[in-house]
Amino acid sequence: MEQPPSEVECADKSNLEKEFHHPMIGVADFANAHGFGQRFRQMLGEYGGVSAAKRLLAKRDIQSGLWELSQLGALDKSMEAFVIQEHFHALFCEDQIKEALRRLAELGYFKP
Repeated sequence: MEQPPSEVECADKSNLEKEFHHPMIGVADFANAHGFGQRFRQMLGEYGGVSAAKRLLAKRDIQSGLWELSQLGALDKSMEAFVIQEHFHALFCEDQIKEALRRLAELGYFKP
């Protein structure tokens, strides 16, 4: 029988969720400064950074905000770029990380 997570494990994950949320605000601020990303900002307020990211990654479409970031040469400021950081992997399942990688690869993020 699987043991429930300890209070320390839950606290660590909660801290990591907060740590992920902070750069998501930065993503939204950057997008808003360039005239897009209002819906992402709303989602952050409504769901928090991790849940908003998971909702967006559940769809295979590249969202308009990610496309706009690619056009600005700012994919490093995208939610997907933070999802693929090893530091945040504990917050996402393998399929979500793979979807973030796929989108970034499709938009040329990994090209030299």
